[in-house]
Amino acid sequence: MLKNITHLPISKLLLISTAALLLSGCSQKITSVNDTVRLAVRGTADIHKSAYTVAALPYASTYVRIDNQAQLFMVLALAESATGETVTNTSSKASPPQLKWLASDNGMLVTQSGRIIKTVNLSTGNLLATQSNTPDPLALGLHLASTPTTWQRTIDWQPGYHIGYQLDSQFVFEQPEVLTINGNSVPVLRFRENVTVKQLDRHYSNTFWVDQTTGKVVKSQQYLAPSLPSVEMTILKPFG
Repeated sequence: MLKNITHLPISKLLLISTAALLLSGCSQKITSVNDTVRLAVRGTADIHKSAYTVAALPYASTYVRIDNQAQLFMVLALAESATGETVTNTSSKASPPQLKWLASDNGMLVTQSGRIIKTVNLSTGNLLATQSNTPDPLALGLHLASTPTTWQRTIDWQPGYHIGYQLDSQFVFEQPEVLTINGNSVPVLRFRENVTVKQLDRHYSNTFWVDQTTGKVVKSQQYLAPSLPSVEMTILKPFG
């Protein structure tokens, strides 16, 4: 585990800002910005939504927890391809869409195949970019025997001049589990991603829970970068 990781303030990861939606639009056909903004919940206690509330919302949604802080509820604002084109579903055979989750202060988490690949406007620093010449095993499906169990990527992050640091990952199957998500029992396979940053002589682990049938990530706990916080995400209503 990482040591001396700075905590994000609770207020830094709330919900969608009106300005961000007005500037960027929405792939989920949001018809009322005001309705979306009214979903914001402030406070220090864990947020819990009923299964009915989650199902009734027309947006993909997730719980987010930053380094053991209070649980937050967030909705998806944008789904885009790597080239910036709007994506409306997951049926395309192109690369997986980048899902953008926005906060009330324009802070943003960007995920792809369940991995956080970029952040914007977070108070303690940001994951600026993730690059790799080979597909992320999460995108290929960790549940498949044909999926590689090693992967290499580079990341950039701030604060500081952290550019092009190489991360070497090894995925290890741990055990099958059954999670209760949004009132439903979800059979999953738990995998540990052991990450090595040779340039810093650092090691840490991420955990991914993938659907036993589809291989899609339904829950994760992952570090943004060696000196940035961990983020736990539980997908309540998946995109597409």
